[in-house]
Amino acid sequence: MPEPAGERHALTRRTLIAAAGATAALGLAAGPARAGTSADPFTLGIASGDPASDGFVLWTRLATEPLADDGLGGMPARAVEVQWEVAEDERFAGVVRRGTERAAPELGHSVHVELAGLRPGREYFYRFRCGNHLSRTGRARTAPAAGTLTSPLTMCFASCAAWEHGFYTAYRRIAEDDPDLVLHLGDYQYEFGHLGYPVQSGVARRVEGGETFTLADYRRRHAQTKTDPDLQLAHSVAPWLVVWDDHEVDNNWADEHHEIWGDTEEFLERRRAAFQAYYENMPLRRSSVPQGIDMQLYRRVRWGALANLHMLDTRQYRSDQACGGLLGPCGQESDPSRTLTGDEQESWLLGGFRESRARWDLIGQQVMMGQHDKLAGPLKVTDMDTWDGYTASRDRITRGWVDAGVRNPVVLTGDIHEHYANDLKLDYDDPDSPVVGAELVTTSVTSNGDSAGEEFGGDPENPHIRFHDTMRGYVRTKVTSTELRADFRVLPYVSRPYAPAETKASFVVSDQVPGLREASTFAR
Repeated sequence: MPEPAGERHALTRRTLIAAAGATAALGLAAGPARAGTSADPFTLGIASGDPASDGFVLWTRLATEPLADDGLGGMPARAVEVQWEVAEDERFAGVVRRGTERAAPELGHSVHVELAGLRPGREYFYRFRCGNHLSRTGRARTAPAAGTLTSPLTMCFASCAAWEHGFYTAYRRIAEDDPDLVLHLGDYQYEFGHLGYPVQSGVARRVEGGETFTLADYRRRHAQTKTDPDLQLAHSVAPWLVVWDDHEVDNNWADEHHEIWGDTEEFLERRRAAFQAYYENMPLRRSSVPQGIDMQLYRRVRWGALANLHMLDTRQYRSDQACGGLLGPCGQESDPSRTLTGDEQESWLLGGFRESRARWDLIGQQVMMGQHDKLAGPLKVTDMDTWDGYTASRDRITRGWVDAGVRNPVVLTGDIHEHYANDLKLDYDDPDSPVVGAELVTTSVTSNGDSAGEEFGGDPENPHIRFHDTMRGYVRTKVTSTELRADFRVLPYVSRPYAPAETKASFVVSDQVPGLREASTFAR
């Protein structure tokens, strides 16, 4: 659904919105490909991801009929050749790499091209061809060379995009911000069927099918999600770093523990199917190919000497939620044997803190880390699905970066469908406990539907919470050697398309000054 010309926001030259037909005449110089069909196989778009200083991942998944019942997107039950090429310019006059991949039905006819040997700190353009069909052009970027500190990083992050709750306009506004990198922190799609996730502002558009359980179910849900033009645009303008939360599988799942559907064996089959579909539909490296019910998703990306991005998986290895999975405390949440990350991931993260020489250490993860007491008065009430349900685990991570002397730790969070800006502390119950980091929490792209927002006047129960808002949107950051600026972007509605975005609040973290200070706001 194209945006009406009268409401279209101006895009920079470098932001690519050309359709495949506009570039088809340029041709592709690789050998013949056989799609076995005359229909367009690039209905799910293209993407890049996991940038390194010498390359990145290119992704596409072929589907002529995205919502086909068998989950194979209308493609034949055989492998199909797909050509790709990478150039230094959007007209592909300076092609630097090209090749051919086999899109096999065993992986949903997805293509993952892992590139290396490119120049650091450069933008590149890429595209795919299958038979007579040429994909749209995408833009990717390599990370700066090791030791490089002078290049700033513009990064947007988002989470929680329930299809029926609204239109994905936030993704288009992210694309218009011309980011170097996009982080998606989970709930890229939802497992619920039609009307399975009620929303007060009403169903904006219908999700196809019932709740997802099988591989075909998850493939179809990802495919419908990927048909959104605003999401396709956001994927095409910059590399993405993705991690999941719960709804890519099942609400509030925890390791081998499901929420309400079936027994453990049935849940593990569901988890296996969800993991495979997630890999098939994301620009991930071969190291993330699922191995049965396991999938390696936590990883570290280095952006020169400016930033380390530690991407966590807080679902696959966690202990089951305390206190029956609802609200606490009940004593279980502080048990030191309980973990949100699992022992191996915790050791990996703490080791990364000790080895870090980056100016900024950014921790991309799913659930709120700062304490959130939900009840006024002396009785504390907290959510057992967040780090509040794993307080010993939170203490080990926080003390880990303090003891390692991490210069500037900033936690980036999704999940909660609301914006928050938090100062992080070692002891939230001690008002004199020092601030040791910052947390930026993005609201949802659509989940919970329209919201008028609020004017935040402080939270007496949680003085470390510096900002809170309930509108839909995302967070835009600009990271330099001296500061990290975060703009909390909001949309006035998502129940219909084309909403504008503006900045509701801005905060700055200064180099070697833990915590947040409020910056001047501006509309854009």
